[in-house]
Amino acid sequence: MTVKTTCPYCGVGCGVVVTQNPNGSVSVAGDADHPANLGRLCVKGAALGETLGLAGRLLAPEVDGQIASWDRALDAAAGQLAEIIHQHGPQAVAFYASGQLLTEDYYAANKLMKGFIGSANIDTNSRLCMSSAVVGYKRALGADAVPGNYQDIETSDLVVLVGSNAAWAHPVLYQRLAAAKAQRPAMKVVVIDPRHTATCDIADLHLALKPGTDAGLFNGLLNLLAQQIPPDTFDGQQRALDAAAAWPLDRCAAFCDLPRDDLARFYHWFISADRAVTLYTMGINQSSSGSDKCNAIINVHLASGKFGREGCGPFSLTGQPNAMGGREVGGLANQLACHMGFNPQDIARLGRFWGSKRIAETPGLMAVELFEAIYRGEVKAVWIMGTNPAVSLPDSDRVREALRRCPLVIVSEVSTHSDTLAFADIRFPAQAWGEKNGTVTNSERRISRQRAFVSAPGETRPDWWIVAQLAQRLGFGEAFSWHHPAEVFSEHARLSGFENHGSRAFDISGLASLSIEQWDNLAPIQWPVTANAPRGTARLLETGQGWHPSKRLQLIAVEPQNAQAQTTAHYPLLLNTGRIRDQWHTMTRTGMVPRLMQHQPLPWVLIHPDDASHLGIGEQSLVRLTSPRGWALGCARISVEQRSGELFMPMHWNNHFASQSRVNALVASVIDPHSGQPESKQTAVRLQRVTAPWRGSLFSRRALELPRSIMWWRQAASWKLAASTLDTGWIEMLAGREGWQLQYARSDSFVHLLAWQGATLQLALYLSRHETMLDEQTIVASFDAPVTDPAQRHQLLAGGGAQQTLRGRTVCSCMGVSETAICAAIAAGGDTPAALGKQLGCGTQCGSCVPELRALIASSLTKAAH
Repeated sequence: MTVKTTCPYCGVGCGVVVTQNPNGSVSVAGDADHPANLGRLCVKGAALGETLGLAGRLLAPEVDGQIASWDRALDAAAGQLAEIIHQHGPQAVAFYASGQLLTEDYYAANKLMKGFIGSANIDTNSRLCMSSAVVGYKRALGADAVPGNYQDIETSDLVVLVGSNAAWAHPVLYQRLAAAKAQRPAMKVVVIDPRHTATCDIADLHLALKPGTDAGLFNGLLNLLAQQIPPDTFDGQQRALDAAAAWPLDRCAAFCDLPRDDLARFYHWFISADRAVTLYTMGINQSSSGSDKCNAIINVHLASGKFGREGCGPFSLTGQPNAMGGREVGGLANQLACHMGFNPQDIARLGRFWGSKRIAETPGLMAVELFEAIYRGEVKAVWIMGTNPAVSLPDSDRVREALRRCPLVIVSEVSTHSDTLAFADIRFPAQAWGEKNGTVTNSERRISRQRAFVSAPGETRPDWWIVAQLAQRLGFGEAFSWHHPAEVFSEHARLSGFENHGSRAFDISGLASLSIEQWDNLAPIQWPVTANAPRGTARLLETGQGWHPSKRLQLIAVEPQNAQAQTTAHYPLLLNTGRIRDQWHTMTRTGMVPRLMQHQPLPWVLIHPDDASHLGIGEQSLVRLTSPRGWALGCARISVEQRSGELFMPMHWNNHFASQSRVNALVASVIDPHSGQPESKQTAVRLQRVTAPWRGSLFSRRALELPRSIMWWRQAASWKLAASTLDTGWIEMLAGREGWQLQYARSDSFVHLLAWQGATLQLALYLSRHETMLDEQTIVASFDAPVTDPAQRHQLLAGGGAQQTLRGRTVCSCMGVSETAICAAIAAGGDTPAALGKQLGCGTQCGSCVPELRALIASSLTKAAH
């Protein structure tokens, strides 16, 4: 059986073809017919079939730690919510949702909270990534509407990537851009980012600006564009131009810490290009002035006329598969459903459509302030759906304390590897990708279907069903009497066109009358979808009109601000956070896939050589980052790609995959005053080397509770360990309790230990004061079959196999090609990515590793020249 569905990772929204094989396995390929990816997949998408096992799945409802029936769990949740609402009012309860939910799930949750409970306290993890972009679009255009599409990126003369490492965070879209540039070399690509990232591989110009100064850069460009804008073309025009007039080239270069000539070159390219697209994401949005930065970008597109036509526009790249769908249904606390707001007309309109007199009348608590209200005891119940705020929110230790204090925490979740699940009083087992059925909307406004292709395991249920069942128990049954997700979608589509008449950008009323069969077969389509545009709308703003009451577009006066985080003598370094290529969010899905852990197996801290030398830190040194809020451990990587005085650390590791590497424990809960989005990109920290001479690996049949003296990082089937002193007493105690037999090899500089139960290997530990060569493949395979041969046991004790080598990290996850093999091939004459691909296969699948291949080639050639 073959099913077409949509990838559940980033906002590119790639089409996926899933084939169920006769042996029960699943094959995953890119959908060549899907307009988002045209058959391409990144390594995460290609590995989706490896995430479908039931290990680590939540499979039954639980109440107070005990497995319960659905009736009991739903009755308990509804009863306790009703009691809290009765005693403290609807503002005492909240929902916290996720861009991992399908549109139908989101619609149901938003309807229950804002339409019937009567509070707007439903927010989403999209607040952490997209809310500043929402504010920027709404202020400029009058609607949260991305005006362009992916083809515009390919046909543009100039593509500007700002605060976006698209090569890693949106790899398929980046590969489309790279292919377009290869076909049209005259296309210019500019990367504006403090770090030199993989995205710079195709850049004609990299502007490594001072973190947080983007608004000054674009104000300078607007200042140069001022003379070409006819008077009174836009609302707010004169105020915006007056603000920009204070930003001549020299001031911009100094403010951004950029070479004047480089900045002038970028300004010239933008002004002279007939068509330009600016792609921006977390580096812009995650700021205490992110909304203004978004508007600074939109301003220059409006002022230059580079919008509303092919190859042009300000293009916000969405972080999650359905962050835009969540915005469409009103999943943010400061909006109502279908792009309506908290004005009397929209409140009344929504009440008429839903048949409710309990519509929330004021915005609710946004993510950061919501969890602060939980901490203070003002919100007494929270229902968390498909997200992991105990890891992903800033000041995450305080978030954890808030959840500990909260009288009622309900969590709908797929994975037991979610830190947040530990705080749940009631657990609802949700359906995962491949099991659930609905729609998602990608970064270019394209609605696609996620289709089920495996049976839902255990007692798992779709999120919309869970919401509807709970709503019925709260007394709202008639409004939540759906039997199929297509019915939810149809209601959502009807609402989008209800009393709209073009006043709201989001309108999919042309899909409202789909039958279940038609909804099942829905092909990808871009909204608006109306009677006048039944096949969707590829591009917005073509008439030059927006959705403000005046229909005019608006320029926003921007006063550039520095980041609120400022370094001090005690915290002298500025920390940036972000994503890596092969991991997703807090690793609950990708962390258990072995090949996705091979590229970056440890949370690393990127540091400039000057800072490393000053602090006595070497390559691969274990380091500790500290801020006033918390600390985290990482592994040093020294590179000139990082600006001096600044650091970078990935945000993925949680407490299931590391003993202490949650980077958001360091980040302050500083937010943009307009969007509520946290400033996750700038945190003042100090960095110290950690003395841990003992390093090693642990292989075990099950997760073990390691002593506090050991620092650890999980890697699918194994754990990497570090310790300041040697302590194996915990293993001996464990062996005694379990009835294991221990096999030792040890000296002053190493300890190797195997634990057996008869002929079955239970545990293998390798610790030493120097780098140990291990045949990890043989070690892992030894857990699958009895081992009775003494020689084979001794070989395992020594490290696994006779051909032990230091393989090095994996660069190409698709083909499993290591850095060691690549460097050897380069030394033998493979001096292009194509040559390496022909010899080793690297770079021939998703293409995400090509920038690293080029970097390794350049490094090898530089070393050879010296």
